[in-house]
Order: sequence, then structure tokens, then C-alpha cells
Amino acid sequence: MAKTITVAVIQTSYGEDIKANIAKTERFVRDAAAKGAQVILPSELFQGPYFCTTQEEKWFATAFEAKTHPCVVAMAPLAKELGVVIPVSIYERDGPAYYNSVVILDADGAQLGVYRKSHIPDGPGYQEKYYFRPGDTGFKVWDTAFGRIGVGICWDQWFPEAARAMALQGAEVLFYPTAIGSEPHDSSLDTRDPWRRAMQGHAVSNVIPVVASNRIGVEASGQNFYGSSFIADHRGDLVESFERSEEGVLVHEFDLDFLDRHRAAWGFFRDRRTEFYK
Repeated sequence: MAKTITVAVIQTSYGEDIKANIAKTERFVRDAAAKGAQVILPSELFQGPYFCTTQEEKWFATAFEAKTHPCVVAMAPLAKELGVVIPVSIYERDGPAYYNSVVILDADGAQLGVYRKSHIPDGPGYQEKYYFRPGDTGFKVWDTAFGRIGVGICWDQWFPEAARAMALQGAEVLFYPTAIGSEPHDSSLDTRDPWRRAMQGHAVSNVIPVVASNRIGVEASGQNFYGSSFIADHRGDLVESFERSEEGVLVHEFDLDFLDRHRAAWGFFRDRRTEFYK
């Protein structure tokens, strides 16, 4: 019997009430699980609004240690109950350091570990360097109950090196929780299509499915998040996708045995010339 994995993305909006945001995410996790999903991806920092549009010290109070973060504490028993894997995006505090992180919950609710966002943007509407240190974990993969997954966070998704680093560690699917939308310095700039294409390229050049979850809605800051969450196959084709304002879950199954053979046949990893990549 072929080894398969069924993945899902959640697309929705979030407000300032963390309990309401967790409850909403739980409803969508249950919906995705009912549709057969095994690995379910909420969007980046679903604990609240995307607060990095400005520099305000009050938001440091919304960071928690990874193991005791309210989103992790709430999602762990849910993962165990439903038998699903959930990459949980959080604002993490570790002593005096603050990170944009993801905790991987396995299908038994166990915490497999933490990845800390490596690439931290700093520009109009995305002033993350004020809030987050660059991650110190390096790119990681996780042996879950359903397959080996790699997880990057938002700005990581624009860097081919990140995707390749996870693929070289044997990732079978790449996941990217995201918060991206309008550009406040230029209302004519729409990054939706390049955002998708960057990750579709990762799928092609690594022969690997890519799953991206983004939020929707206009938040109090005026930032308009454009959704457009998707699941791409190993060819980069969008096998499941949302438009800019739809709310719900996307679910898709992949044959991991086929992908393993097909990846080897393409020869991308066989023919690498690392001595020239300087």
C-alpha cells in the first residue's frame, strides 16, 4: 500500500481576543480533520492581529514560553483527540529573547520541538525586527506520525535556500504559515502573485508539495491581508487554492512513495554542484 499524507490549510481572519482566535482555529481544525486531513496548518501568529505594522512595546506582553503558550496548550489536546499534526505559530519568549516561532504538535499531542523564524523582515507594514530576534534553530524537519515535514515562517518562504535546506534533510512536504497583505507605502503594489510563484518554484525545484496558509481581512492597522492560501503539488501546480477573502479549509492527499521516486528521477539532488555555489 502506498504511503500517503493528507494536508490542510486554514484561511480565516483574527482579532485581538486570543481565546476567540483559538476557538475559531479549533473549529477549523475539527473541520479539516473531519475531511480526512492529517497535517493541518493555521496561519502565522493566529493568536491575534498581525501587530508588526507599527512599533509598540505593549505587544511584548503577548509573548509566552513555547511550552506554555496558550495556543500550544489549547492545540495539544486537540491534536491528540483528533490524531492530527498541527504546526502552531506563536510569539515566543525565551528569557529576554523574543522569537517568531512554530511548535510542531504530533498526532499524540506531543511537542516535537520548536523552529524559530530565520529571516526577519523590516519594512513598511512589516516591522518585525523590533519584535523578533533572528531565529537560532536553523532549518529543521520533523518526523511526524504521517511523514517528514519542513516548516518555514512567512518571509522564509521567499528564500530558495530555506526550502532546499529542508528538502536536503528529507522533508516530504513543506509548510509555510503566513501573514501577508497590502503594502502601506505603495497602494499599487500587489505581491499576491509573486508570493505564490516563489513557493511554486520551491515545489518544482525540490519536487515537493508546498502548503501555505495566510490570513484574510482588514485589521485595525489598515493592513488588508489577501488570503490566497494554497496547496501546490510537486509540479508547482495549485491543486487547491482560496481567493482573497474566502474562509475555510483546503484539503489534499499526496502519494509520498510516488513523490520519492519522482524526485530521484528528476536528478536535482544528484546533479548539484555545491563546489560552485559560492
